[in-house]
Amino acid sequence: MARKSYSGEFKESAVKLVIQQGRVIAEVARSLGVEPSTLRLWVKHARSTGRVPAAEQKDLTKRIRELEAQVQQLQVEREILKKAAAFFAKEHP
Repeated sequence: MARKSYSGEFKESAVKLVIQQGRVIAEVARSLGVEPSTLRLWVKHARSTGRVPAAEQKDLTKRIRELEAQVQQLQVEREILKKAAAFFAKEHP
């Protein structure tokens, strides 16, 4: 089977769909008829070579930190709720 060849413009457009629009690699790959592993390599290459604008990378990093903080907060709240549920279950058999 012959290897498919994609233009630089096509690759760049596909990478932008993932990075700028936040779409899932598998979804973009399926819609474009590209193997997900191939698109994943293009995205990884774009990020490692700085083809992702610095401002955009900062936004992504900031968003990741925000989401990590939110996850941590939700874990704390879940633990509190679990303890409260156990307390009330003991109190009212």
